[in-house]
Amino acid sequence: MSKRVTGLLLAALLVAACSNDSGGGTPAPPTPPVVTPSGPTDAEQRAKAVQTMHDALLVDVSALAQAVSDLKDASPTPADRGWDTTLDAAAIASMRAIWIRARTAYEHIEGALAPLFPDIDTSIDARYDAFLADLAAQGGDKYLFDDQGVTGMHAVERIIFADVIPARVVEFEKTLPGYLPAAMPATAVEAADFKNKLCAKLVADTKLLLGEWTPAKIDAAVAYTGLVSLVAEQREKVVKASTGEEESRYAQRTMSDLRDNLAGTRTVYGIFQPWLLTKTNGGADLDRAVLAGLANLEKAYARVAGDAIPEPPATWSAENPSAADLATPFGQLFSSITKEVDRAEPESVVTKLDSAGTLLGLTIPGK
Repeated sequence: MSKRVTGLLLAALLVAACSNDSGGGTPAPPTPPVVTPSGPTDAEQRAKAVQTMHDALLVDVSALAQAVSDLKDASPTPADRGWDTTLDAAAIASMRAIWIRARTAYEHIEGALAPLFPDIDTSIDARYDAFLADLAAQGGDKYLFDDQGVTGMHAVERIIFADVIPARVVEFEKTLPGYLPAAMPATAVEAADFKNKLCAKLVADTKLLLGEWTPAKIDAAVAYTGLVSLVAEQREKVVKASTGEEESRYAQRTMSDLRDNLAGTRTVYGIFQPWLLTKTNGGADLDRAVLAGLANLEKAYARVAGDAIPEPPATWSAENPSAADLATPFGQLFSSITKEVDRAEPESVVTKLDSAGTLLGLTIPGK
């Protein structure tokens, strides 16, 4: 036998021997295949959502800070008098337009920011009645124009729109302990304080918010649940309008607040949407349901013309509205919102948002 053949036989015998253990019959286990991950992990998706949220909402946070700074700069400070609605008409109109710009920016981001920075949110966005409730022991706020007591966007709004406040709002506020009628600055001192104290406080608060808006301070679960809460609170905002308690009640643009809230909700939901669509156990179905619910709210808001909430019927009752009252524009808006924000309704957008948050592993308060 040649050396070449002998070598081949020995090689074959060695291969056969290596394929069996010393017991003579059990095959060696196969080498496990290398598995490549099919996509980002939940931790990676969460981190991406945080960074995307920071970048997307930074536009409106910056716009808010710039707008309130512009409003302060536009505030007139006559040397020997307060404001005059004729002499200072241009300045007052400018402040009102800038306030609306600031308000739009804040309503876009309110859902995410309010639960992340509750103290700043209170200082910037609390209503007059909420401040007075906290100031009950001091007898309310006895001076409208400084940086103490009642502050923020609505304190400024209450002054610059003082001459156009609806009667139902005035009647409601008169019932509040510590109430002081809304007024524009009547003296040079009041005008200077409005600019350099009340407006300066709002500028400082928004700059603080801008400084705090960093990825390290953003919790995805808190921001997401804030988004859901904001949608759920749309009904409350409408209900409060029937008693003069609504949000932007002096400027008469609470309807625009609702629309801006919805636009902000769409933006924040869109940040979580790609993550939800990676979930093969119902993510796509939930996404379609959420988008349909948001579209329903959008259609309901579009049916209302203008910036103000429709005039509530004098006989309105949110607990037991009559058929006649529900047929009014206000009643129709109330019904459309209630249908989409009712957690007892399995097909409501709030219920679907809750389910989407659960699927993503984001904690939903109250569930």
